Amino acid sequence: MSGPGGAGDGPGVVTGIWLTEAAAAPMRRVRSARLLAGRGLEGDRYALGGGTWAQYPDLEKQLTLIDAADVAAVAAEVGTELTPGDTRRNLVTAGIDLPSLVGRWFAVGDALLFGMKRCPPCTHLERLTGARLVKAMVHRGGINAAVFAGAAIAEGAPVRTVPEEEPVRRGAPTGPDRPVPRVVGG
Repeated sequence: MSGPGGAGDGPGVVTGIWLTEAAAAPMRRVRSARLLAGRGLEGDRYALGGGTWAQYPDLEKQLTLIDAADVAAVAAEVGTELTPGDTRRNLVTAGIDLPSLVGRWFAVGDALLFGMKRCPPCTHLERLTGARLVKAMVHRGGINAAVFAGAAIAEGAPVRTVPEEEPVRRGAPTGPDRPVPRVVGG
């Protein structure tokens, strides 16, 4: 579920970039960063080989995205001053329906990504924030994505679906080698 203005396949935009070097450490906002193929966001805990969920499959932990309107809706529902960084997601977006990207190729700026699964909230997030977020975020937790072609990104970068020819042209795995998304929650 995307927040207001979250058009299905229309282009969206990155409104924030968040990372941290260590599991459970506070997230910090950066204006620009680099997405690394096969690793995620340069300097982030998962790209560095750590993170609370480091044991998860490589394609499922590289990058997380969440909708800015969903963050605001969760904050209002829970009655807390939840910031996008509090959600521990890497990219905050507006104007694109993130759940519709699961199982699809998409681009953030010039980087090529594949939507791997929805990113459900967890009690770890509640422990870190002190807020009861699981129920409010159940359909608003964003998505996990794998990075297949890296690039520099910045706030304001477009987020868009790409036609099937683009991953083929860029050497991403297609056909029987195409990534397989995982269904998490309903």
